Amino acid sequence: MSNIRTSFFRKPGKLPARYNAAVMPLVLSVLMSCIVSGISTLTSVGLSGDFLADWMNAWLMSWLVAFPCLLLVLPLVRRIVSALVQKPGGDGR
Repeated sequence: MSNIRTSFFRKPGKLPARYNAAVMPLVLSVLMSCIVSGISTLTSVGLSGDFLADWMNAWLMSWLVAFPCLLLVLPLVRRIVSALVQKPGGDGR
């Protein structure tokens, strides 16, 4: 019984670092599209009885656009940010 309990409640291992390029935009797109679609749905339909269903519909469509866009845009964003921000310990050149 203790084997079942410890294996069931044990934290899963972390993904290898090579997955960072896909996991970061996945998490970012889920959170941002959820927040933005929620605010947009709230301002357009209000807190009606169908709000949750409307929000989830809007979120799914938003996420289907957001995730591939982030995969395409993040390399450009990283280059822009590195051109604007000093590296830690850098002298600003």
